[in-house]
Amino acid sequence: MADAIISRITGPVVVAKDIEGAHMFDVVRIGEMGLMGEIIRLEGNTAQIQVYEDTTGLKPGEKVINTNRPLSLQLGPGLLTSIYDGIQRPLDVLAAESGDFISRGKIIPALDQKKKWEFIPVKKNGDQVSPGEIIAEVQETPLIKHKIMVPYNVSGELVDISEGQFTVNDKIAAVKNSKTTDIGLSSWWTVRIPRPVLRKLAPDQPLLTGQRVLDTFFPVAKGGSAAIPGPFGSGKTVTQQQLAKWADSEIIVYIGCGERGNEMCEVLTQFPKLIDPKSKRPLMERTILVANTSNMPVAAREASIYTGITMGEYYRDMGYGVALMADSTSRWAEALREISGRLEEMPGEEGYPAYLGRRLAEFYERGGRCIVISPEEREGSLSIVGAVSPPGGDFSEPVSQNTLRVTRVFWGLDANLANRRHFPAINWLTSYSLYMDDMADWYKSNVSKDWIDLRKEALEILQKESELQEIVQLVGYDALPEPEKGILDTARSIREDYLQQSAFDEVDTYTSIQKQHKMLSTILEFGRKEADVIKKGSTSAKVGALESRGMIPKMKWTKEEELEKLLNDINSKMKQEFDSLSKESSN
Repeated sequence: MADAIISRITGPVVVAKDIEGAHMFDVVRIGEMGLMGEIIRLEGNTAQIQVYEDTTGLKPGEKVINTNRPLSLQLGPGLLTSIYDGIQRPLDVLAAESGDFISRGKIIPALDQKKKWEFIPVKKNGDQVSPGEIIAEVQETPLIKHKIMVPYNVSGELVDISEGQFTVNDKIAAVKNSKTTDIGLSSWWTVRIPRPVLRKLAPDQPLLTGQRVLDTFFPVAKGGSAAIPGPFGSGKTVTQQQLAKWADSEIIVYIGCGERGNEMCEVLTQFPKLIDPKSKRPLMERTILVANTSNMPVAAREASIYTGITMGEYYRDMGYGVALMADSTSRWAEALREISGRLEEMPGEEGYPAYLGRRLAEFYERGGRCIVISPEEREGSLSIVGAVSPPGGDFSEPVSQNTLRVTRVFWGLDANLANRRHFPAINWLTSYSLYMDDMADWYKSNVSKDWIDLRKEALEILQKESELQEIVQLVGYDALPEPEKGILDTARSIREDYLQQSAFDEVDTYTSIQKQHKMLSTILEFGRKEADVIKKGSTSAKVGALESRGMIPKMKWTKEEELEKLLNDINSKMKQEFDSLSKESSN
């Protein structure tokens, strides 16, 4: 049999001829340096391969070796706290071995092959086990117990299991049926095939983030999907980093997919220093970072999305809530466009491949809150937040439009809000959440029965403000009737005292859902009282001068345990001052 050899090289795509017995998506090693690539088209014995490394220096005639295995990840203890590139190479280990620049063709195991983990069985020899069943636990980090599960296609009698210390490649048990299947401390999974689940659950629980504009107006469900498109400088990355820090999930997977090196560098240097607000432990103890910057080979961008979501599914199957941040799917789509062009495929809109929408749908559909395969019907969730970087902030471009077709939450970032230093710069008039009706019962049971009404009232006031602003631009603020001035005052309070939130302030960076309810209730109650005294003849100028009005902005800077005292003071002062204004107006 002739060896497969390179016949043509076009950028990140290499054409190999005489490749026998190959399958789509097999991983191959190319040339003398052993560059890693993946077969993306087969025509007889000729394969087109996307190469995950720089192809400079390759020449026709060099050997191509097929590994006969698709792109797969080693999944086991040690994933958490790690920083990987798009094909699961540990960047810190690579840096230690080859310096700051990765040597081409260098393949390093994703998990530490020598480290021994304390293995604690929760099942014993002789137990009957079935697919997905947890047979042991490993304390991966002080925050997370790593669950060792029976593979999906294996069931029978558990044998050869015992407590001890093992490496990720050691056999830790076996399952005996018609044949004996060994179980290791780690397992392998193909990145392009979703891990199966028993059934998906309704998205009726919110993924709380502590960000007021998101939790109150445009919440995403646990296991839901959200798109956060916005132009350059509008705050996509900061918003995603806030979600990674504060989202109500046990595991965070952050994928930097083709973003600029300085943004990814900030993530890599900042995350190891962050403290988890719940446990007071380092946040990295429950985080995996996948770093693939814009100057890395374009093909690796495409792989990085699948690498991240496969690791997310793995922890979801253990019963954890996982939040995955992809920053940004536009760069991933650009990788698809370039590879498609190299393959000379018929282009779709704006040069993107015609299958862009299908690929995006396949990615987002891998999320969900579900019952995973296990005898005890274990529940896990995988929530996906994908940033989109439309050129010039044009949301009509293909990546934004195809993303909005498959996601149920749209957090539209607005360059005008960002220019006014209003952050998060999420436009409350264009954004939406289609999960609100599904989660209404949860809010009524866990927050307050009037939560949905408060949210609706606040959004209506902001909508009226938008309509009145057009009139103000024509005739000026002073020409407005007093009731309309009152609406503008309340809307300004909602914007400045509630929606505007500082990611860099120790108190304001996170607001619990209970505090959000108290803050919004107070602002809207003030607005109602203002409307009432204006009807009786008072003016918005007099209301604006009240001491209680000046106390409202203090709410977001006040710690949770001190908030009740401030609210009592505000309500007491509000009653006193509005009673006085009512009497004055009556006289």
